[in-house]
Amino acid sequence: MSEVGFYHLKSWSLERALPRLLERALAEGHRVVVMAGSEERTESLDALLWTYNDESFLPHGSARDGNAARQPIWLTTADDNPNQASMLVLLDGTRSERLAEYRRVCDMFDGNDEEAVAAARGRWRAAKDSGHALVYWQQTEAGWEKRETS
Repeated sequence: MSEVGFYHLKSWSLERALPRLLERALAEGHRVVVMAGSEERTESLDALLWTYNDESFLPHGSARDGNAARQPIWLTTADDNPNQASMLVLLDGTRSERLAEYRRVCDMFDGNDEEAVAAARGRWRAAKDSGHALVYWQQTEAGWEKRETS
């Protein structure tokens, strides 16, 4: 089973938090699929990952670019793993039927949106019922803090 981490965004926007999470994932040797809720979000993330930092970028691609197998980060709206990723990042409340195919899953949600929080609780229950190891991370001003859950 996979380790499924729920990342509760409180003080940072997704656009600030996601590149940092992806930098760390690549440094740990992961290949990553980022599953977004819309093509517009995928296009926005494509631009972000090239420009979020004046001194670096995150190598990535999407269906528009092709060559999925060569991309360390794959941006998509589809529930697939064309770059043989070991890590999945779920955005915008997306769900995957393939959690067990990944070593690590990160479900990022907006903690300032009650509907997003309620939906994340539903995804938590579903992942728990499927036997995945769950971890809850809440964002603080200093960074991510692991919280105990019941």
